[in-house]
Amino acid sequence: MPRLKKVLESHNNKLHVKKDDNVIVITGKDKGKKGRVIAAYPRENRVLVEGVNMVKKHTRPNANNPQGGIIEQEAPIHASNVMHVDPKSGKPTRIGYKVLDNGTKVRIAKRSGQEID
Repeated sequence: MPRLKKVLESHNNKLHVKKDDNVIVITGKDKGKKGRVIAAYPRENRVLVEGVNMVKKHTRPNANNPQGGIIEQEAPIHASNVMHVDPKSGKPTRIGYKVLDNGTKVRIAKRSGQEID
């Protein structure tokens, strides 16, 4: 297991998605579902998407849930399984980068050319 940790640290841990981006799942059991990125985990190369990859979790009684029982929650999926949603057409698109005249770098949708940030 220590070797796996070393591999995670050595790779480029940049993601093409950020928190609050609208994405579509392109493969897996939830293929075609759209959702908002709740959290991004760059070290693991995974993202948490709203309403996607729902799993059942058994919980003990606690202050939030005095009864305990089984709750459904989202589990992270690999970042390569999601693509951005094009703001214009609503279809999956790749991301490009563009430097504006004032020197700021923005993300653009390759399909339509619109800014995402």
